[in-house]
Amino acid sequence: MILSHAPGRPIPEAELKEKLREALAGIGKRKERWLAIVPDDTRTLPMPAIFEVLVEVLAPKVKELSFLVALGTHPPMTEDQLRSHFGPAYAELPGNVRVFQHAWDDPAALALIGRISREEMEEISRGLLRVEVEVEINRLVLGYDRILIVNPVFPHEVIGFSGGHKYFFPGVSGPRMVHVSHWLGALITNPKINGHKWTPVREMVERAASLIPTPRLGLSLVLEGHDLVGMFLGKVVEAWEAAADLSAQVNIVWVERPYDLVISVAPGMYRELWTAGKCMYKLEPVVADGGTLIIYAPHIREISPTHGKWLLEVGYHVRDYFLAQWEKFERYPWAVLAHSTHVKGIGTYRNGMERPRIEVVLATGIPEEVCRKINLGYRDPKSLDPGEFMEREDEGILVVPRAGEMLYRLADGTVPDIDKL
Repeated sequence: MILSHAPGRPIPEAELKEKLREALAGIGKRKERWLAIVPDDTRTLPMPAIFEVLVEVLAPKVKELSFLVALGTHPPMTEDQLRSHFGPAYAELPGNVRVFQHAWDDPAALALIGRISREEMEEISRGLLRVEVEVEINRLVLGYDRILIVNPVFPHEVIGFSGGHKYFFPGVSGPRMVHVSHWLGALITNPKINGHKWTPVREMVERAASLIPTPRLGLSLVLEGHDLVGMFLGKVVEAWEAAADLSAQVNIVWVERPYDLVISVAPGMYRELWTAGKCMYKLEPVVADGGTLIIYAPHIREISPTHGKWLLEVGYHVRDYFLAQWEKFERYPWAVLAHSTHVKGIGTYRNGMERPRIEVVLATGIPEEVCRKINLGYRDPKSLDPGEFMEREDEGILVVPRAGEMLYRLADGTVPDIDKL
């Protein structure tokens, strides 16, 4: 069901609420327990308006309405962040409404629902990985009668396009699915996977999702900047596919040439390098060979509260650096290795020499000595004013003021390729 589809025209909040109320009018029964899986505040969407309508319409009709924040491996949100994320309706919840946050590293919060065999993974990954994968999911997913997945859809570095059943895996899954899915994306490489709809990682996620018996619906959203331009409700895959097609139209910027210098400005919703890495992922395809990408984020002062200890040990390297020394790095969390190589970008490792295709520089609150230790460049953010570099594309300089969600690609369709370096 298309609730609203308005490419080129923002959907106002009043229209969003009206359409969503109409769509939910025939949904929900008195004895049912409903679980809505929703993103955290590192994703752009009109969550306060959606939360308000879901509580207003569903809570009076169903026995219980719960919300589960799909954190993946992100840190839990604070109470203040939850209030801001969900808006005014969060302040006075009906007695049958509850809010939970996913705990990916708590075995007690997880249930094993099956396995993807070595043979299946070899087929899904096109021969890149032959490993068995335990499929664990947050127990709440199995304890409700109906599930609604609220999912914004953007180009994505690990799976191609975010949304859909990705909010099960890795959104509310156990660590094995997190690590293997991210590493598979890294093996394929960001330039080859970002902005492509059906990818091996998406196939892996759909295979895992087929093991979940709970009936569900998907509410897939497409935004252009902060403006909602598409809203689709229906079977999860169908709603996601329609949203991904629209996202490909509005969330990919096509440019005529690569740039020698790209300044990628991180918005405040990225509070750590782990999430601000998207400022690299979405711009890597349009940085010229030998060029420089600067992640400008003075507000970021740490790598990751969850994974920082591992990244301080591993550092940031190209994919082949890890593959050439796999016996040394296999023991580290694979999602950490994936993030590392995605931020560093593609490159080669030959005869003991690492050669990244581009230089990645942090202009953040992370100290210079830490940047050097983790094998990334450093620039004092006080020495850089992105505004001074605006509108200099003819000089080979691109500034992206709010990076991380719009994917930039070359108009001729070429992407950086390890095999050609």
